[in-house]
Amino acid sequence: MTQPLISVVVPVLNEAENIEPLVREIVAALSGKYAYEIVYVDDGSTDDTLTIAQGLMPQVPALRIVHHAQRTGQSFAVRSGVKAAHGVWIGTLDGDGQNDPADLPRLLDRALAGGEGLGLVGGWRTQRKDTLWKKIGSKIGNGVRQFFLRDNCPDSGCGIKVFRRDAFLDLPAFHALHRFTPALMISRGWQCTYVPVNHRSRERGVSKYNNLQRALVGIVDLVGVAWLRKRARIVKSREISRS
Repeated sequence: MTQPLISVVVPVLNEAENIEPLVREIVAALSGKYAYEIVYVDDGSTDDTLTIAQGLMPQVPALRIVHHAQRTGQSFAVRSGVKAAHGVWIGTLDGDGQNDPADLPRLLDRALAGGEGLGLVGGWRTQRKDTLWKKIGSKIGNGVRQFFLRDNCPDSGCGIKVFRRDAFLDLPAFHALHRFTPALMISRGWQCTYVPVNHRSRERGVSKYNNLQRALVGIVDLVGVAWLRKRARIVKSREISRS
């Protein structure tokens, strides 16, 4: 198989009903446009998620599966997928079907046109299809994060992103990293930009998270990320060739 330009990493936990529809949409979005692969990361699901994903592998040659025996959380699931990926660029999607795979080519086009300094193109859900409580929680969370980190990211919780694989793997691994990826990319000297994307209502399954869980974890992580950014240094180096 040709080395993929983009590896689409999808972390999932008990999303059995959403596996096949989303895989089909990813294939439709990228086939004939770019060399790609799809890496599903089953984060310790207790339903039929893994069985259904495995059943699709003979039909979808681009599909690969990484399995966690126990739940680790979204950030570590994404990291496992990125480590297993073969693409230069990584695209991420939430496994609930609310991100639209049709946006991936647009984000990748923007990434390819951005030059060597661009590390990440993030989605921006300008028209969210969520409950009022989720919208309020997200607005508060984005505001607090912006106040402390000044990362200019309008929607850190948006699951659809395209970023450089090597740049991501250079970041520290911790729970909730996916929400602070732009801030940490910037601390490493990369540029980040954002593109409005489609956002859809959840049609199948139920959310695995709530605002209280996000808030409690986010406060601790925000302090940690602020410390990491303060201590970060951008070091430019080159190897001296033999004369």
